[in-house]
Amino acid sequence: MSNNLHYLYAAVHAARFPKLSAAQHAGLDTFLRKSAGAMDQIDKTRVWAAMSTTTPGEGGYLVAPAVAQQFVDTMKGYGWMRQVATPISTENGAALSYPGTDGTAEVGEALAQNASSTSLDMTFFGRSLNAHKVGSKVFTVPIELVQDAAFDIVSYVMARARARIGRVQNLQFTTGNGTTEPTGLVTAAAVGKTGTTGQTLTVTYDDLVDLVDSVDEGSLEMPDASSDNPAAMAPGWMFNQTTRKVIRKLKDSNGRPLWLPTYEDRSRDVGRHHGYLLGYPVYINNDMPSPGASAKSIAFGNLSSYVVRDVAEVELHRMDDSSFLRAGQVGFLATARAGGNLLDTSAVKVYQHSAT
Repeated sequence: MSNNLHYLYAAVHAARFPKLSAAQHAGLDTFLRKSAGAMDQIDKTRVWAAMSTTTPGEGGYLVAPAVAQQFVDTMKGYGWMRQVATPISTENGAALSYPGTDGTAEVGEALAQNASSTSLDMTFFGRSLNAHKVGSKVFTVPIELVQDAAFDIVSYVMARARARIGRVQNLQFTTGNGTTEPTGLVTAAAVGKTGTTGQTLTVTYDDLVDLVDSVDEGSLEMPDASSDNPAAMAPGWMFNQTTRKVIRKLKDSNGRPLWLPTYEDRSRDVGRHHGYLLGYPVYINNDMPSPGASAKSIAFGNLSSYVVRDVAEVELHRMDDSSFLRAGQVGFLATARAGGNLLDTSAVKVYQHSAT
């Protein structure tokens, strides 16, 4: 191999795709290295250890459920929305409406001896978590690497597919339209504070205070202690680097920066974050809108109220047609399905810049 290919191999080998059994890894390896016509019966047996059923299109397979679940699991650590969202997984992509209810205004009652209890019915609403398909786009690998037994092609293809799919899904989980895409956090959240006329690119200290207090405190400080979900409570801020640059320059009335790089009490932290603002951790997500007229650039609240649904149906394609072979390459494509929505719209609010 050339020095460049050696470097590529070393980088990929250092980040092997995790948790696959030997049979699963061998099956994927065979599928990714050999065209269907070049496989003997032993090769085909290996492939079926990692694949489920064929799908329409050249070289297409649904990955076996156990392998697909490993791919989905690695996706859970990719992208800032996944860092704070509550994850769920389903075996198939059937339509799913997740029930929710807002109990913020519900209050019990004092009861005198022998007194009857009054009724207070809960109001339930449905939030769509329908799955939407995304793809990695076709990417190529030189035939020399495909044929090189020392090159970990499984890790390379899976890691590249995960990165590409992770990026497009993070964008959809942030600003998705809710029809052809998951419902994004910004799309679903209500406006908690609107900037005054002239604040198309700015935000003030008072705006941030008002945004925090537009969210009921119970949504921020009362996690479900029985939950096994590590993201059962994720109160904090989310915005992009452009917005961070604006906020980092804000100071209180005594000239002290609002932005704190450290904070003594980190018991509420979920995942990695980038400092504290008014006592709450900040999560930088560069798919959040930048400041602009009517833009919703800042989200605040219990970010784990956003739910990501992954479907354990992952599809892989290997492409050997002449357009690739003439260039000395093999093409690969991966697709996956996921949904997302904010289940409790009272738990997260956004700051919207003024229109003019």
